Amino acid sequence: MEVTGGRYCGETVRGRMEGRGSYTLPTGTEYRGELKDGMFHGEGELLFPGGGRYRAVWHRGVPAEGKYTFADGLEYQDEKWHYCDGYDRRFYTEICSGLKPAGISQLTNLDPPRKIPAGCYDCGDGFYNPETRIVVDYKMRFLRNADDDEHEWIIRTCRKAEDETTGHKPKP
Repeated sequence: MEVTGGRYCGETVRGRMEGRGSYTLPTGTEYRGELKDGMFHGEGELLFPGGGRYRAVWHRGVPAEGKYTFADGLEYQDEKWHYCDGYDRRFYTEICSGLKPAGISQLTNLDPPRKIPAGCYDCGDGFYNPETRIVVDYKMRFLRNADDDEHEWIIRTCRKAEDETTGHKPKP
């Protein structure tokens, strides 16, 4: 992978990025590490806007070995992955800190969960507005237009902003 089209902070040799530096891709993902001949090469990590990170040893732009860590600290395992495997459906924060008392739900792996804009859905990488069919990231920057299949999946499976306040309502 040759890096082009973003912001670079490091050394430039003969018009190519060389040595140690950081590079921000147009998507907001940042690479920090070693570069050679304009490509990720050596030790480096990708820092994703949602908080996840991928640390790897790169060879000419391709990761030779690496490890992904989610924003909450959970490390992905290639083998013997037991997180959310059907038997134990707890969030990683619940595994680390325990379950909440009865009657208090933990709706996401974030505590407290993100505030979803009115009429929108939290689709995992951002918010989805079903009226405009646009997905924006959590900083409200455009990500993509949803096609019919994604629209239906989000409406069917994702958490929606509360339409009304819940709580004690006195009897009339």
